[in-house]
Amino acid sequence: MILQSLAVGPIMANCFILGCEKTRKAAVIDPGAESSRILMKLAEQKLTVEYIINTHGHFDHVGANRKMKDATGAKLVIHALDQNMLSVLSETSAAFGMSVENSPPPDQTVQDGDSLQFGEITLKVLHTPGHTPGGISLHTDGMVFVGDTLFAGSIGRTDFPGGDFDTLIASIRNKLFSLGDQVVVYTGHGPETTIGREKRFNPFASM
Repeated sequence: MILQSLAVGPIMANCFILGCEKTRKAAVIDPGAESSRILMKLAEQKLTVEYIINTHGHFDHVGANRKMKDATGAKLVIHALDQNMLSVLSETSAAFGMSVENSPPPDQTVQDGDSLQFGEITLKVLHTPGHTPGGISLHTDGMVFVGDTLFAGSIGRTDFPGGDFDTLIASIRNKLFSLGDQVVVYTGHGPETTIGREKRFNPFASM
């Protein structure tokens, strides 16, 4: 398995490239900005993008959707409850003093329990709302990509529209903490962690 991460854009959102070594098919998770950097990494690895997956609809995670889709023709995927956020990115980013172009609509919406396969890699979709209504995490082979649901020593914000603290904590406890202590957590911002570490040391884990 090929895994590369890039911190992109002014808010340094983590974008992940996940590729199958045998077939060279890949998924790009959360292309928030800097499409040229992402495309360069894909070219270096000779990867063909099958899916562009958004863990949620905030502009810092989806801002390069249009350019990535235009360049690759890959299927754009997001949870149904966040898909409407893609059409108002210019509006929401402007509130933060930034300029992001609106995304194309998704080619596919997913829900809890769905799977996305490319090459020999299968990502299982976990609906993990709370940061946004349609937040998802993606689980495969000892790793999980959680967007802004969980961070190393912290959790996602719940003060944005559609956020809810109790829902977020339930997502973390019921969906993520059940995955196993050794599972590596790739977060939407900052360093990776593990489920076991967050169970033991995350101050929100006991709330």
